[in-house]
Amino acid sequence: MHAHSISSSSPRAAGSPNRPGNRAATGVPPGPPEDSPKAGGGTAGSPGTAARGRNRMDMRQVVTDRIVAMLEKGGHVFRERWTRAAARGVPRNGKTGVPYRGANVLLLWEAAIEEGYASNVWLTYRQAQSLGAQVRKGERGVLCAHFERRARDGRGDVDGVLPVGGAGEEAVAADSGARAGVLMCLPFWLFNAAQIDGLPLEVVDLGVAAPTASVQVPVERAIRLLGGCNATIRHGFDQAAYLPGLDEIRLPWPRQFTSAEAQCATALHELVHWTGHPDRLNRCFGRRFGDAAYAFEELVAELGSAFVMGHCGLVDATVEGHAAYIGAWLQVLRGDRMAIFTAARLAQEAFAFIVAREMPALAESAASAGGA
Repeated sequence: MHAHSISSSSPRAAGSPNRPGNRAATGVPPGPPEDSPKAGGGTAGSPGTAARGRNRMDMRQVVTDRIVAMLEKGGHVFRERWTRAAARGVPRNGKTGVPYRGANVLLLWEAAIEEGYASNVWLTYRQAQSLGAQVRKGERGVLCAHFERRARDGRGDVDGVLPVGGAGEEAVAADSGARAGVLMCLPFWLFNAAQIDGLPLEVVDLGVAAPTASVQVPVERAIRLLGGCNATIRHGFDQAAYLPGLDEIRLPWPRQFTSAEAQCATALHELVHWTGHPDRLNRCFGRRFGDAAYAFEELVAELGSAFVMGHCGLVDATVEGHAAYIGAWLQVLRGDRMAIFTAARLAQEAFAFIVAREMPALAESAASAGGA
């Protein structure tokens, strides 16, 4: 729960593989993805044909509709599915090793859970072929979104123009006349490693977790995240909440939670809110969402906590004392087809901010001390 809406500047579109740390290129890969078939077993059409098909498809709306369908299954369904998928790691490209980002992560997670894929490695049809492998005939790819800046066609349609550097969406129309292009949302299709025959072993191994001598306890890892962020956390309150004005997280007493896992899950949810403070990621939604800004921040926290809980292995934990915002989320997403791209990007930024501050495990600390 968030006691006051934290805001954000306008979205930089997310959803394609990007190298970590390259913030200026978020959502805008250095080159367009290759044309890919909608279903496995065939070959992609000519670039001109594929481009014309992409332009006829409203990808923002297609992706939004798919995320809405996930949310409509109910909080206990999508939350458990996303968290379980997150425990396998962020989906990554099998040829480049680059992780996917934004809304594409949600689309690939959902497909992996729905189809029972154990791997988080994905490739386009042509990438598989370039590795000497072959997508099995009849396999269907997962539709994902890629953003690409193109020259303006002079029709005056600025719907696809989005600032990459962080100006508010309300400034898009004023800024569009000075910019040299529009940011197009284009489709491409990915296939899981389980749908492909003949992949090199090193590609298959990217999606297989190596056995470890000791498995870290999820609660321990959650505590290392909370401790590393050093947020102010106070106990003894009726409900969990983050108060931006005081910059503190409030939680019930530990014994009031049903389990240590539930306590950690709830604290991590509030920690995602904590990342939005002006001194940290400075999420500020302004006029874009109006009265729905509070619910939108909760959607960011919902997605962000799924990332963080999966990272910790808290796949069966429940965020307790948390109000249901699904109805408000659906209203926002149906009214703004860029909203899910914004929410997913902000959630991933919050996740990266938290994980970058994770305290080392006790064994790692002891080893470092011994080496010194």
